Amino acid sequence: MTGVIRPQEVVERTLAAAGHLHGCAVLVRESSEAVLRWANSTMTTNGHTTSRRTTVIAFVALEGGVGAGVVGSSVAVTDVAQLEQLVRAAEAAARDAGPADDAAPLLEPAAADPAWDEPAAETSIGVFGGFAEGLAEVLTGPHRQYGFASHELSTVWLGTSTGIRGRWVQPTGSVELNAKTPDLASSAWTGASTADFTDVDVVALAAEAGRRLDWGQRRVTLPAGRYETLLPPSAVSDLMVYLAWSMEGRPAQEGRSALAGPDGVRVGEELTKLPLTLASDPAAPGLEYEPFLTATRSGDGISVFDNGAPTRRVEWIADGAIGELVYSRAEAAEFGTRFTPAGDNLLLTGGSAASTADLVARTERGLLLTCLWYIREVDPTTLLLTGLTRDGVYLVEGGEVVGEVDHNFRFNHSPLDVLRRATEVGATERTIPREWKDWFTRAAMPPVRVPDFNMSSVSLGR
Repeated sequence: MTGVIRPQEVVERTLAAAGHLHGCAVLVRESSEAVLRWANSTMTTNGHTTSRRTTVIAFVALEGGVGAGVVGSSVAVTDVAQLEQLVRAAEAAARDAGPADDAAPLLEPAAADPAWDEPAAETSIGVFGGFAEGLAEVLTGPHRQYGFASHELSTVWLGTSTGIRGRWVQPTGSVELNAKTPDLASSAWTGASTADFTDVDVVALAAEAGRRLDWGQRRVTLPAGRYETLLPPSAVSDLMVYLAWSMEGRPAQEGRSALAGPDGVRVGEELTKLPLTLASDPAAPGLEYEPFLTATRSGDGISVFDNGAPTRRVEWIADGAIGELVYSRAEAAEFGTRFTPAGDNLLLTGGSAASTADLVARTERGLLLTCLWYIREVDPTTLLLTGLTRDGVYLVEGGEVVGEVDHNFRFNHSPLDVLRRATEVGATERTIPREWKDWFTRAAMPPVRVPDFNMSSVSLGR
């Protein structure tokens, strides 16, 4: 847009306007997103949008400590006066908030970012080139096809009054495909996450959905109860993401979470004899995320005072035992432990080379799920979750899928118990959480066999 101030200049001019403060951090995030949507085997929408958000964090010296105030704006900055207004508003918010419990010295720069002066990354409809060719083939197939594909490049610039200057481009892509029979009586879902769509085979995704529709030609009715259950990678990812989100150190230290034990936090406690590791790693190939923290709020495990701190590999579960918990720098100092930032990807490793199909072939009788939906926490002290199965629950007998259950189930189960009670874990593969896709897409998970997964009631919706 003509007249819009460059992100780097926004940072510098804002910091200059905040020179009278104890300190300041500025984040500018520009997003470029392309989308495709199709319904009833017909393309319905394609488009490209861009947006920018500027966040100013003012740190103000107050009697008794340092206050922090955060103000954000999605209005395009065309005048320095707008930045001065943001600084004043953030300063007022800091004074109103009073001394911050999470106050810590602002971090010093480690090294100059050579990419600092580069412009925002941009995607376009062209990113779907090869994908669209495959989709055209899929849309002429025998099933009714519905779906959505998106690709976003988000560029963030972080600048602080201590001299930190960091830039990062985050790619986020996903596709969800829903195939239905011509009479709309049955549906099947498949999905994938990607950084650039070069690794997405939409024809294969549609073929998998079609195979599931074939399974549904025979219908069975089953009661609620505990079943040996095969959780595919997508379902596992939704449960593990919630576990990772629940691993804040302060609630565990204060006895408010499932990670609290009678003698303190449960770090080091063995969950399973299987050599499983659940980790976040900013350098994981294809799943990379920001190498430095960009925090626009403070809360359990996160602090605006930590902006610019390096992220790192964290093993939440290490070789079957509870590993680290999330702590801001102030919390780590308070509890005498290590600063541990939350992660923006999740990998569960340590299983065998078995695929979901291999687990099916070794199942005498059980259920094969597709994905989970409407997940909510029931009891934070045990991390008991409830939710629904969706788009296909299949009966396995004698090592084969023999039909589709003609209803969904409500489940009640803890992700901690999924790890405790798992009897077989397969090969890790990139996947997409169905429930949490809008907030978390970078996941690599294996299929998991749970001998007594609790299907607490029947849900008549399909």
